[in-house]
Amino acid sequence: MDESSEIRVDETALGSAVGVLWAGGVVVLGLAARLGWGDKWRDMLSDVYIGYDSTPRGITMGAVWAFVDGFVGAYLLAWLYNRFRRMGK
Repeated sequence: MDESSEIRVDETALGSAVGVLWAGGVVVLGLAARLGWGDKWRDMLSDVYIGYDSTPRGITMGAVWAFVDGFVGAYLLAWLYNRFRRMGK
């Protein structure tokens, strides 16, 4: 494989995609908790995401935290993958 066909993961794109998906999941969980489903999961996440609860403001806060959390985690994963990929050559 030549250098022009090197497999590389776009850190920002992966971070954004995972951030949006995780934030969406946290929003769905917050809405479901309003109906009595997933209360324990919501409570667990509220220990990690400051301000997260089942109110509109709390769901928004949780979504922001979740996006940042998902983005940073996926960005670092892609960054590490790209570094290890280069070391393996």
